[in-house]
Order: sequence, then structure tokens, then C-alpha cells
Amino acid sequence: MPLRILLADDQDMLRAAYRMILDSQPDMEVVAEAADGRSAVEQARALRPDVCVLDIRMPLLDGLEATRELAGPAVADPLNVVIATTFDLDEYVHAALHGGARGFLLKDCSPQLLVEAVRAAARGDALISPAVTVRLLRHMAAPPPGPALAPSGPLLHEPLTPRELGVVRLVAHGRTNEELAAELYISASTVKTHLANIQRKLQARNRVEIAAWAWQQQLCTDRA
Repeated sequence: MPLRILLADDQDMLRAAYRMILDSQPDMEVVAEAADGRSAVEQARALRPDVCVLDIRMPLLDGLEATRELAGPAVADPLNVVIATTFDLDEYVHAALHGGARGFLLKDCSPQLLVEAVRAAARGDALISPAVTVRLLRHMAAPPPGPALAPSGPLLHEPLTPRELGVVRLVAHGRTNEELAAELYISASTVKTHLANIQRKLQARNRVEIAAWAWQQQLCTDRA
């Protein structure tokens, strides 16, 4: 079955462009469109699409609040949300990712990146526009006052192994699974096993939350 996608943006031309890009993929189908956030939430809850692609600035309900209602921590059965926006603002990115979004794209991204972000969200992964990945993760949240928590500190139910910490650092620098496998000389299936163990230990829902934790714990440098 093709991936079922909902598009929400108050610009008709942009929705039409996204629909053309996504419907051209053999494994995708746009099943609903919305011009405001409230309609997007109502349709998403009724149709349960595989992925919702939401703009931020929309009438009635903005995309950030719509994301929280569809994918936030309080949602029992969250949907997969990708934010696509013109506005490259840190506060928007932080709110979107903390609100449960599985991706954050700028509207000038390539059609291929849009397609990849939708596929990533559908499989429970996450993709952030490469132009902003490291900056956004570095500033995901300011470190708390006082010494930073150690990787084996109270946020973890079980310490990460040295290999898992290496995976976490590379995830925080925006590496894909394929890049992780190549850099660490391991198979793609081993990468997935490491990521599953890391998510369990951190109680993280996706790799975005893994990366955010790494930057918050000051496990990363600006270069990797």
C-alpha cells in the first residue's frame, strides 16, 4: 500500500506543488489537504494518514500547536508529522521537535529531500534540513546550571556502551544510517540494533530526541 499523506498549508500553489512531487512517487499518495491547522488536525484524526506535512504559519491553528495535538508527548497514538516552513528560526525548530515532529524542512528544499523526509517519518525515523541540522541540535536546549549530567547519570535507566556513545555522537551530527555504517565499519542492521538499544535506554522516540540528548549532555563538539 502506498504511504498516505496529508498536506496542510495556507498557500494553494504550494500544496499543489507538494502534491505533484509526492503523488509522482510510486509509493506515495496524497489523501487529504488542508488550508488551516484546525482542519488539518480534524482530517488527520479522522483519516490517520501515514505522514502529515504541516506548515507553521496557518490560520485558526498554527502548525506547532497542530503538531502537539497530533504527535505531542501527551498523545496516546501519535501520528508522524513533518514540518515544512519558510522560517528558519530556532524557536520554531525547538517547538516543533519537542512537540513530536519527526522532521523539519525549509520550503526551498529539493523535491528529493521532501520525499526522503516523508519516507523517513513513515518508518519512524527523522530528517532535518541539512542546512540547519547541527546548529539546531547544538542549540536544542541550553545546558542546565551547574555541571552537566554524565552519560550514565540519572537520565538513563541503563548506561550506554562506548559503541553506543559513538553512534549517539554521529547521530547528533546528522549522519544517516548508511553513513553511520560506513564510518563505524558495521552493517546497516547493526546500526539499527544500536539505535533501538539507545532509544530504549534514553526512552527516546526517534533519532531527533537522541541527538537532542547528546547536545544537552555536551557529548558533542562542533565537528565530527
